[in-house]
Amino acid sequence: MKLSIIVPVYNMAADGKLEYCLESLVHQTITDYEIIAVDDCSTDNSMEILRTYAEKYPDKFRAIHSEVNRKQGGAKNIGMGIAKGEWIGFIDSDDWVTPDFYERLIRKGEETGADMVGCDYHLTGEHSMEIGQIVHNNKREQTGLLNEEKYKSLLVDSGSLVVKVYRREIVIDHPSRFPEGIFYEDNALGNSWMLRAKHFEYIEEPLYYYYQHDTSTVHTITQSRCEDRMEAGRIMLEEAKKFDYLEQYKEEMEFNFAILFYVNTLFTYMQGVKPVKYEFVKKLGAEMKQCFPHFQENPYYQQRVHAEEKKLVDMQMKSTLWFILYYKLLWAYRNFRKRK
Repeated sequence: MKLSIIVPVYNMAADGKLEYCLESLVHQTITDYEIIAVDDCSTDNSMEILRTYAEKYPDKFRAIHSEVNRKQGGAKNIGMGIAKGEWIGFIDSDDWVTPDFYERLIRKGEETGADMVGCDYHLTGEHSMEIGQIVHNNKREQTGLLNEEKYKSLLVDSGSLVVKVYRREIVIDHPSRFPEGIFYEDNALGNSWMLRAKHFEYIEEPLYYYYQHDTSTVHTITQSRCEDRMEAGRIMLEEAKKFDYLEQYKEEMEFNFAILFYVNTLFTYMQGVKPVKYEFVKKLGAEMKQCFPHFQENPYYQQRVHAEEKKLVDMQMKSTLWFILYYKLLWAYRNFRKRK
């Protein structure tokens, strides 16, 4: 079989989200493929929708039900365990793709000998095939046979995992599987897959539609979600140690960890979680400092992190109490100015 598409599903029945995704998959122009949709113990009628598609398209659609909620990583692992394809693709169950998405990516891979192929995507808030805000998922200079310079570039600008296809040996034959029970599972494993690839190609066209809505993972901020991001960062670091690429790509991994584990967590927590807990913020900073005590000197950090964020990070590294007080006063003042 040419391709396996793995779709983790959890409570996506409302507003036609799941059907819109699945319709884009069952009508792909590629012919030799399977769709493995894994219901992650949904509490709505997502599983009934999946069964309907399995009955309508028995030759290409498989509907699997997990008795336990294992989060997206667990659902993807179930799919990977039964996938038959030479190529593996993942898609979030509230997103969709153009009819020729998989055919074009795989054709590009087979024509060039690439084992990993990506493209650009749209950000959109409506169910349509209209072009929305285009996001360039990768860069031309990252393509071709991969060397150390290109690996470094891909590590810091990897792009989204779902907007790529991978040859089977990169993902299925890799000994690690997605972490289960947490969000941000792609971040934990993506670097290890990236470094297994030998040749990367990229279609500079938006063929994937990334649906923006209030219940998506990136728009839901809780302390639990922040802790999930931190855990994903820890696993990402353990992967680098386990497969012996931490020292070779020390600056890139230090920057990745600092952004995923610390910077993004710190500022999303301060913006979205109420009340702010002093101990949480203090422990976050302490663990960051323990893992990479000199991360603020990292060249990627210096170049890519906004000046104000760097100032606030430096403040938190020195005094969590002063950082929290200053941050609250700063945003109280800004909100007051907005209301005037």
